[in-house]
Amino acid sequence: MQETKILWADDEIDLLKPHILLLNDKGYNVTTFTNGNDALEAFGKSNYDLVFLDENMPGMSGIETLSAIKNLNPDVPVVLITKSEEENLMEDAIGSKIDDYLIKPVNPKQVLLTIKKLIDKKLLVSEKTSMAYQQDFRRLGMTLGDRLSYEEWVDVYKKIVFWELELEKLDDPQMHEILTMQKQEANTQFSKFIEEHYLDWIKDKDNAPLLSNELLKRKAFPHINDNTPVFFILIDNLRYDQWKIINPLISEYFRIDEEDMYTSILPTATQYARNAIFSGLMPLDMEKRFPGLWQNDDDEGGKNMHEEAFLADNIKRNLRKECKFSYNKILTFEQGKELVEQTNNLLKNDFNAIVFNFVDMLSHARTDMQMIRELANDDAAYRSLTLSWFEHSPLWDLLKKIAQKQVKVIITTDHGTIRVKKPVKVIGDRSTNTNLRYKQGRNLNFNAKEVFAIKNPHDALLPKINISSSYIFAREDSYFVYPNNYNQFVNYYNETFQHGGISLEEMIIPVVTYSPR
Repeated sequence: MQETKILWADDEIDLLKPHILLLNDKGYNVTTFTNGNDALEAFGKSNYDLVFLDENMPGMSGIETLSAIKNLNPDVPVVLITKSEEENLMEDAIGSKIDDYLIKPVNPKQVLLTIKKLIDKKLLVSEKTSMAYQQDFRRLGMTLGDRLSYEEWVDVYKKIVFWELELEKLDDPQMHEILTMQKQEANTQFSKFIEEHYLDWIKDKDNAPLLSNELLKRKAFPHINDNTPVFFILIDNLRYDQWKIINPLISEYFRIDEEDMYTSILPTATQYARNAIFSGLMPLDMEKRFPGLWQNDDDEGGKNMHEEAFLADNIKRNLRKECKFSYNKILTFEQGKELVEQTNNLLKNDFNAIVFNFVDMLSHARTDMQMIRELANDDAAYRSLTLSWFEHSPLWDLLKKIAQKQVKVIITTDHGTIRVKKPVKVIGDRSTNTNLRYKQGRNLNFNAKEVFAIKNPHDALLPKINISSSYIFAREDSYFVYPNNYNQFVNYYNETFQHGGISLEEMIIPVVTYSPR
């Protein structure tokens, strides 16, 4: 273990020799100074893990030294040692981002306790977290060998995400590697589970989990009443782990009434899953009911241009009363700002559906832009970018604004994404769609062991472009490439975030109901 280096500045440092000797005996490397200027110069030249500063030093004061040190490196904990707890002094210290303080005369036990709290705690927490995951790893491994129900798969995925977020705090590559392997195994088994059960769910919805087409009917419409406006907020492409990292912010203003998960239909693509949400229908039923509005993969133009019309029809079919509603799709920051300015008008509606497309655009930008690829080079960075967007987004402004009112808020998504790593060769004709995680066409050539194939799309309530059309879906973290430009596809798309296929990340997604605190 690397030695802990401590810098201690006090103009009466000779009186603290017993403390210094004790710390040296405990294995800490303590460097002492009698003034702030020398301490600051040394701090700039070497790496220290912790700093003790006397508040009342001649020349550069402890507060001034503290502020200068934090400007150089804000991550190093600084402890202020003072003779008083005067209010203005403590306000200055807190404003300069003090990490702890001690009142003179300090005793060795206080000093040791402070070090344990600020430095050794990180190591102790790291060891405890690693040990807890190792124990859970064995339990998860045994669970993955069982024939799990859908509810058990939800629990497995939640557990994996929990450990992903916990281990992210630790600098332990070995633990990360173990979890990554376990997640891959979970996705392998989950893909088999979906292949075995998905078509049965479509035939018998009473024995199926909640699917996209039932989401509004089951989770949103029951909250519509004459007194409380309902805000149904859909963040496109939002995975469960991404929701977990923005939820602490939301929870400052809202309490969770219900946290649930539901299942995206196949393909886990916006054109299918989100249209199913707003229409309350499966894609084949949409094509029949709205022949002029439904767009197949080979049709020109946008595939999600008629969600408001689908929503109006869904409300009319499922609500036995008048419902004043709005629908807004936010594609730019300016559109988001304009929506926030219309908050008072939204509050007059019974139901407000709002689609925020940022996370979807982020995943596509990561594919197309080298800079975004580097910023979101793994799942942790992808989560971090999502959090940064949310903190500065009009959506966050809107939520804070409506938190002052009596409202009901439902936050959900249409599907998730997965970082793809495994190219799978497929051959199709010119009419085959371009999505990397699913293909539909009449002349698809593939290795049946590498995909989930639905030969008759109507079995999955999916439209047929041609009489002989079929669908294939990528499993786990694979993606489809054409043999004639294999290397080009692999170089461009490997390690990008994609959706449309079968994985825990794409299919098991959050729907959370909130009320203001």
